[in-house]
Amino acid sequence: MSRCCPCATSYPSSPSPSLLPSVPAASKTTTSSSVAFSSVSGRLRRGTRPRSRYAIVAASGKDGSGTAEEEKEEGNPGFNPFGFVTDNPSSRSAIQLPAVPAEDGNVGQMLYRIEDKGREYGSYVRSGEFRWFVRETGSPDARRGTIVFLHGAPTQSFSYRVVMAQMADAGYHCYAPDWLGFGFSEMPQPGYGFDFKEEEFHKVFDDLLGTLNITEPFFLVVQGFLVGSYGLTWALNNSSRVLKLAILNSPLTVSSPVPGLFQQLKWPLFGEFTCQNAVVAERFIEAGSAYVLKLEKADVYRLPYLSSGAPGFALLEAARKINFQDVLSRISAGFSSNSWEKPILLAWGISDKYLPLSVAEEFKKANPGVVKLVAIEGAGHMPQEDWPEKVVKALVSFLY
Repeated sequence: MSRCCPCATSYPSSPSPSLLPSVPAASKTTTSSSVAFSSVSGRLRRGTRPRSRYAIVAASGKDGSGTAEEEKEEGNPGFNPFGFVTDNPSSRSAIQLPAVPAEDGNVGQMLYRIEDKGREYGSYVRSGEFRWFVRETGSPDARRGTIVFLHGAPTQSFSYRVVMAQMADAGYHCYAPDWLGFGFSEMPQPGYGFDFKEEEFHKVFDDLLGTLNITEPFFLVVQGFLVGSYGLTWALNNSSRVLKLAILNSPLTVSSPVPGLFQQLKWPLFGEFTCQNAVVAERFIEAGSAYVLKLEKADVYRLPYLSSGAPGFALLEAARKINFQDVLSRISAGFSSNSWEKPILLAWGISDKYLPLSVAEEFKKANPGVVKLVAIEGAGHMPQEDWPEKVVKALVSFLY
């Protein structure tokens, strides 16, 4: 017979293409375009992670995406269909792995490789019932005073490491804690002494300042959503303790957009699923910036979410407890010309995909006498990560 029995049909030994993650047809196009995009500002950012360093996942054979021999020649490891972590370079919903070493194929191996990363200038501090991770640079006897840096969600104080080091060199004593439930600080279980409400964040921050012996008025630097906003509402309630306030890309007006992540976290069931995405912080940072994080930086931002489910549930609880409109209304009114007299610096990354420069401009119009706006070209939602040198320049000029 000219026809073969269907039961005798032979199948390829390689996994079916339909079971593999989708990948653009040509990775070289992605690489060249990202380099060109990064060079618009006249330099290739050292924070940019080149796409070509990552292994390509594609079905080999007749579809033109490359053969196993071609992958071997390019130094790319083969796809491991049984690995928990995918090495698909084009998917921001997947953990991105370097092509070398090839054995980095599961969460356990990744944790072993990165578990000691990201703790520059940091140590653990017991304050009240909780254990905080706090970064510190400079001397308590610093001649220019103390600066406290507060991060937003879903990130951590790691973003301030370069700024802190350079501000210490400029004569300041710097602290940057990881908020409870974020970074390397303790992850309280909701309902057992900490419920991730605004007033609770304020209280534990007050306690931490006492533990760190910060009793005199200090300079406050705040960035980001959710817990970043709580840093601003704390300042409104404690204006006598703030010498000057510097704000980096944060929601400041009632018209400030709320990123989809925080809306998704409020949805039943879908929020529980979203909060356990191990790359939630990395994806959030990259989506708000013009750059892709280098692998060694991405490792640190994803580490807490890889280590356990607690940071994800902390983020979930905090996102469900906040009323963004209420908080933003209080921030907008509280820092207006009728209510606030302390100097304010807005150091704003103009490539922010979440909060356009118009947010900062609107905020400045409400209190033009005290607000100074510095637009940072080439920086996105986290200017302290994208271009720390420009943030330091703006801070030194403002605080001096």
